[in-house]
Amino acid sequence: MPHFILDCTEDILELQNPTEVIKEVFETAFSTGLFQRKDIKVRLNPFKYSLVMEGDSSFIHVFGNIMQGRNEEQKENLSRVIVSKLNEMFPDVPIISMNIRDFEKSSYINKTML
Repeated sequence: MPHFILDCTEDILELQNPTEVIKEVFETAFSTGLFQRKDIKVRLNPFKYSLVMEGDSSFIHVFGNIMQGRNEEQKENLSRVIVSKLNEMFPDVPIISMNIRDFEKSSYINKTML
Protein backbone atom coordinates (compact mmCIF):
# COMPACT_ATOMS: atom_id res chain seq x y z
CA MET A 1 0.00 0.00 0.00
CA PRO A 2 0.90 3.30 -0.66
CA HIS A 3 -0.67 4.27 -3.97
CA PHE A 4 0.72 7.16 -6.00
CA ILE A 5 -1.59 8.17 -8.82
CA LEU A 6 -0.31 10.71 -11.31
CA ASP A 7 -2.90 12.67 -13.26
CA CYS A 8 -1.36 14.60 -16.15
CA THR A 9 -1.97 16.05 -19.57
CA GLU A 10 -1.24 13.72 -22.49
CA ASP A 11 1.68 15.85 -23.67
CA ILE A 12 3.63 14.72 -20.59
CA LEU A 13 3.95 11.33 -22.31
CA GLU A 14 5.83 13.00 -25.16
CA LEU A 15 8.27 14.78 -22.84
CA GLN A 16 9.45 11.71 -20.89
CA ASN A 17 8.99 7.97 -21.17
CA PRO A 18 5.97 7.12 -18.96
CA THR A 19 7.71 4.03 -17.57
CA GLU A 20 10.64 6.17 -16.47
CA VAL A 21 8.32 8.67 -14.80
CA ILE A 22 6.61 5.89 -12.86
CA LYS A 23 9.99 4.40 -11.85
CA GLU A 24 11.29 7.76 -10.65
CA VAL A 25 8.23 8.38 -8.49
CA PHE A 26 8.51 4.84 -7.13
CA GLU A 27 12.21 5.22 -6.25
CA THR A 28 11.70 8.67 -4.77
CA ALA A 29 8.88 7.44 -2.53
CA PHE A 30 11.01 4.48 -1.47
CA SER A 31 13.97 6.76 -0.69
CA THR A 32 11.98 8.46 2.10
CA GLY A 33 12.16 5.30 4.22
CA LEU A 34 8.42 5.43 4.88
CA PHE A 35 7.50 2.37 2.80
CA GLN A 36 8.71 -1.07 1.92
CA ARG A 37 9.61 -1.46 -1.74
CA LYS A 38 7.15 -4.34 -2.23
CA ASP A 39 4.23 -2.20 -1.05
CA ILE A 40 4.59 0.85 -3.32
CA LYS A 41 2.21 1.18 -6.28
CA VAL A 42 2.43 3.92 -8.91
CA ARG A 43 -0.04 4.60 -11.72
CA LEU A 44 -0.22 7.30 -14.39
CA ASN A 45 -3.47 8.66 -15.87
CA PRO A 46 -3.00 10.92 -18.90
CA PHE A 47 -5.89 13.21 -19.82
CA LYS A 48 -6.62 14.18 -23.40
CA TYR A 49 -8.85 17.07 -22.37
CA SER A 50 -8.47 19.45 -19.45
CA LEU A 51 -8.99 23.07 -18.52
CA VAL A 52 -6.05 24.35 -16.50
CA MET A 53 -5.12 27.99 -15.95
CA GLU A 54 -8.04 28.92 -18.25
CA GLY A 55 -6.49 26.94 -21.09
CA ASP A 56 -4.73 23.74 -21.96
CA SER A 57 -1.63 24.15 -19.80
CA SER A 58 0.39 21.06 -19.04
CA PHE A 59 0.13 19.71 -15.52
CA ILE A 60 1.05 16.82 -13.27
CA HIS A 61 -0.75 16.20 -10.00
CA VAL A 62 0.14 13.30 -7.72
CA PHE A 63 -2.41 11.85 -5.34
CA GLY A 64 -0.54 10.02 -2.60
CA ASN A 65 -2.78 7.59 -0.74
CA ILE A 66 -0.99 6.19 2.31
CA MET A 67 -1.95 4.31 5.46
CA GLN A 68 -2.60 6.59 8.41
CA GLY A 69 0.13 6.95 11.01
CA ARG A 70 2.68 9.23 9.35
CA ASN A 71 3.16 12.65 10.91
CA GLU A 72 2.77 15.96 9.09
CA GLU A 73 6.52 16.40 8.66
CA GLN A 74 6.85 12.99 7.01
CA LYS A 75 3.94 13.71 4.67
CA GLU A 76 5.29 17.15 3.79
CA ASN A 77 8.72 15.69 3.02
CA LEU A 78 7.16 12.94 0.89
CA SER A 79 5.28 15.52 -1.18
CA ARG A 80 8.31 17.80 -1.41
CA VAL A 81 10.73 15.12 -2.66
CA ILE A 82 8.30 13.74 -5.25
CA VAL A 83 7.37 17.20 -6.58
CA SER A 84 11.08 18.12 -6.65
CA LYS A 85 11.92 14.98 -8.67
CA LEU A 86 9.10 15.66 -11.13
CA ASN A 87 10.19 19.30 -11.42
CA GLU A 88 13.70 18.06 -12.32
CA MET A 89 12.24 15.83 -14.99
CA PHE A 90 9.76 18.41 -16.33
CA PRO A 91 11.27 21.89 -15.81
CA ASP A 92 8.95 23.50 -18.37
CA VAL A 93 5.68 22.08 -17.01
CA PRO A 94 3.98 25.01 -15.22
CA ILE A 95 1.94 23.00 -12.71
CA ILE A 96 3.39 20.13 -10.71
CA SER A 97 1.66 19.41 -7.41
CA MET A 98 0.86 16.67 -4.92
CA ASN A 99 -1.35 15.97 -1.95
CA ILE A 100 -1.42 13.17 0.59
CA ARG A 101 -4.55 11.39 1.74
CA ASP A 102 -4.58 8.96 4.65
CA PHE A 103 -6.29 5.58 4.47
CA GLU A 104 -7.96 4.65 7.74
CA LYS A 105 -6.74 1.28 9.04
CA SER A 106 -10.24 0.44 10.25
CA SER A 107 -11.80 0.70 6.80
CA TYR A 108 -9.02 -0.52 4.51
CA ILE A 109 -9.20 -4.10 3.30
CA ASN A 110 -7.75 -6.08 0.46
CA LYS A 111 -8.25 -9.70 -0.57
CA THR A 112 -5.27 -10.97 1.45
CA MET A 113 -7.03 -9.73 4.58
CA LEU A 114 -10.21 -11.78 4.01
